[in-house]
Parts: sequence; structure tokens; C-alpha cells
Amino acid sequence: MKRISRFARARREVRVAVLTLLLWVPAAIAAFAQTDPLPSWNDGTVKKSITDFVAKVTTQGGADFVQPAERIAVFDNDGTLWCEQPIYFQAAFAFDRVKALAAQHPEWKQQQPFKAFLSGDKKALAEQGKKGLLTLMAAAHSGMTTDEFAKSVADWLATAKHPRFNRPYNEVIYQPMVELLAYLRANGFKTFIVSGGGVEFMRMWAEKAYGIPPEQVVGSSGVTQYGLDAAGKPSLLKVAKVQFIDDGPGKPAGINMVIGRRPILAFGNSDGDHQMLQWTMAGNGVRFAGIVHHTDAAREYAYDRPSKIGQLDKAWDEAKAKGWTVVNMKQDWKKIFAFQP
Repeated sequence: MKRISRFARARREVRVAVLTLLLWVPAAIAAFAQTDPLPSWNDGTVKKSITDFVAKVTTQGGADFVQPAERIAVFDNDGTLWCEQPIYFQAAFAFDRVKALAAQHPEWKQQQPFKAFLSGDKKALAEQGKKGLLTLMAAAHSGMTTDEFAKSVADWLATAKHPRFNRPYNEVIYQPMVELLAYLRANGFKTFIVSGGGVEFMRMWAEKAYGIPPEQVVGSSGVTQYGLDAAGKPSLLKVAKVQFIDDGPGKPAGINMVIGRRPILAFGNSDGDHQMLQWTMAGNGVRFAGIVHHTDAAREYAYDRPSKIGQLDKAWDEAKAKGWTVVNMKQDWKKIFAFQP
């Protein structure tokens, strides 16, 4: 009887062990999946190039270890962190703003480029060229205090929606890049936006969207003037004068002026980011340059060399020649936006 009892007990223990294993394996797989810091990235050489780089610069005692204070990562915004088609989102804001202000400026009905824009005369507006566009942008971004401008951006974001995705513009952000920003910060990096977009426009929503605070946003800026209102309250008035253009060769200059350290990682998507990528890679030690290549017309847009928005030509050639990391959106991203399945 003792032997039968022991045998039965052993069988029960085996059954318990098997059941425990069957329950543990799925849980272990799920737990492992949750530890993936870049779940929206497909496994492959691009994802591995990122994780390998982070491992190199964060491994204490390793040959490529970088002190946390020097782990600076910079990202373009338009086309790198959020969508930039069919027009730059700040331009969409400016156009909507001009329409909203038109009632206060009856003279615009007879003044170009306002006359062409407000009447929908695309041919006449095109004839105004870049100067006409800048005039419209200046009208939308000046003549108010910085607080008033911030409110106008917040009000616009609360109602305006992307024409294709029917989502608020600050939701049309790339989920894989949001994950990358969080992954870098978890590994001691300080993440910055370095964009040709207006700095005050981006600072309104960048922290909520990307986790990047206002003081870590570098962008183009206009002149502001300090003054006192009728009640003696200090304010900054935005005037129609450009102070700094943070695009092309302006990006390394902006990094030097605002950040004061050369990045060890930079991500862009167009020739407007070319000099920023070159500047990053020219430093000492191990470095990373990444380019987001828009190849997915079904889930987002497909464009590169001939595009008037986000043209990727010379930077792409140098990336291929020097082995920089090029992200193929169609192949390397499981999803592009958080709202996509």
C-alpha cells in the first residue's frame, strides 16, 4: 500500500508540475513581449542597429560607453516624428488663422497674397511664390502676444483635423518614434526636437505628444518685443520679423546655440536634416544617424527625391554611401500611428 501511495503521490506531483509549466509558458512569453522597448518596430537590421547602439553607449566599462550627460539625441519633427503631408501642419494652421482673421482686415480683400488666398485663386496665389507664402505665415504668427499665440495654437489643435486621417493633428504622430524616444530616455538620453518648424508652435503640444518639454525644443523663431500693457502687465509681442531659421545648415547652428553639446544620435527624414546628421556623425566615438524613409502609401504616404515637401535626395545618397540607418516605413514599422490596428 505504501508503494502505491508513493506512486500516486509522484503522479500527482508530475501532473502539478506539467500544469504549472503549461500555465507559466504563455505568461512568460507575454512578459517577454512586454519587455520589448520597441514593440511597433519589426525585428530586423534596422531595429537591431538601434538597440545595439544603445547597448554600446550605455554599457558601463565598455569601449564605447558614453556618460549620461553626453547622451544627446536630436530629432527633426515634420516627417520624422509626425506626418508632414499633404502640407506642413503649421502651414495649415497659418492658413486657417488667416481665414479667421480676415474679418478684422477688410483691406486684405484688395491686397495680395491675401486676395488670392481668400478668394481661392490658386493660380494667382502660386504667382506670389515663396514671398506670398511667407507673408501669409507672418500675418498668422505676429501682431499678438506670445500668450495669445499659444492660445490660438491650442484652440486650433482642439478642432482642426487631418484631411486624410480625420484625426487631430497632434494625434498623427508616429508610434514607433514615440517608443524610440521613451526607450532612449529610459537609457539615460536627453531627447530634443530640432526642427524647421516654429518653436512656439511646437512647444504648445510636444511634451504631451512626445514627452519632450518646451526647453528641449529647438526651432525657427520670430522676433518678440517686451512691453507693458495698459495695466502695467509685462508681455512679449510677436512681430513680423524672422529671428532664426532652424533648417538645413541652421540646424547645427541651432544645436550649438541652444543645446551646447554635439549629439551622439540624430534622426531626420529629408535634405533639410542633412547637415544635422553630418554634424552628429562628425564627432568622436560611436555615433548614430537615422533617416525615416516614407515608403508606405497605404498607411501614410510614399515620397522622396522629387517631393516638394520632405524631399529626400542628397541625405539619402550619403546615408547609403556611409551606412547610416534608413528606416523603411513599410518594412520596418508594424504600425505607423497609434490609432491604426
